[in-house]
Amino acid sequence: MRKRCSWADGDPLYEKYHDKEWGVPLYNDKKIFEFLILESMQAGLSWITILRKRENFRKAFAGFDFEKVARFNQRSVERLMQDSGIIRNRKKIEAAIANAKAFIRIRKEFGTFSKYIWGFVDGKPVDSKCKTMGDIPAMTETAKVISKDLKKRGFKFLGPTTVYAHMQAAGMVNDHLVSCFRYKEVKKLAKTVK
Repeated sequence: MRKRCSWADGDPLYEKYHDKEWGVPLYNDKKIFEFLILESMQAGLSWITILRKRENFRKAFAGFDFEKVARFNQRSVERLMQDSGIIRNRKKIEAAIANAKAFIRIRKEFGTFSKYIWGFVDGKPVDSKCKTMGDIPAMTETAKVISKDLKKRGFKFLGPTTVYAHMQAAGMVNDHLVSCFRYKEVKKLAKTVK
């Protein structure tokens, strides 16, 4: 049997997410935006809750199309507040719309959001080489720097812990345990973003 990171064992949805997505370096802006939305919605909740509602979020947030989400208005917020398939937190919903607008501004400045966000790790994933779950931090100095810069640019609900979770999910850092079968696989997927 393949050994995986212990947090992912036991729930088929967690296992699939861990085995196929978590830690895979993301360079596609639409996919990065999806993860930012999901991470910001997760604040204060368990990740499995978000995974279970992921398809509902996809429908509610226009397939995670940041251009469309940036055009959401107050009527859109009220519609989303009635959607029992997502997290109905007004501040988080409003943050998703504000974040889409800020995301577009960064794309205009840097060409892609990917180029901007990967710049914080010199364009390539950080290899943590964690041996135990206790070795994996909740946040890092880099996550604090990114969070501060995102906030300055108008992003909401992306504090350092949430940003670090995003870095892990989006493969900016390889926090698979070295004993996990995905550690080496994910390491091979890394490339340098310039």
